[in-house]
Amino acid sequence: MDRREVLGLLGAGATSLAAFGVGGAHAAETAERDNPHVACLKECKACATECAEMCHHCIEQLATGKKEYAKALQLIADCEAFCALSASMIARMSPLMAYSCGACADACRDCAKECDQVGSAPMKECAERCRACEKTCRDMVRAMG
Repeated sequence: MDRREVLGLLGAGATSLAAFGVGGAHAAETAERDNPHVACLKECKACATECAEMCHHCIEQLATGKKEYAKALQLIADCEAFCALSASMIARMSPLMAYSCGACADACRDCAKECDQVGSAPMKECAERCRACEKTCRDMVRAMG
């Protein structure tokens, strides 16, 4: 992975985090009437942030020659994108959010599995966050029917 690819990943992550950070007031209003959506929004935001931070950790590890972080980096970056998309769709109450949250749950499951395989303490923390996001996404999809 060259420098341009890394910067592109980081730029995409920052853009998506900024995109869903704006709608918090409306989501707070929704909290009283729709707990599964609010819980899912909160976890998707937290997971996207964790994954964005973990991308940096993986890049540092790759720079030291630890190639086992390469697959994890790709899955973490992809998971961050799914979480950001789902958070954005939930915040605007998109009629398609069940689709994005179903895909987000699957991405979080796969990301958590890879992070557990790498096994370092920071990667295990990321795996825990991904599992929490997966659970709330699946709960939200079930609540929508």
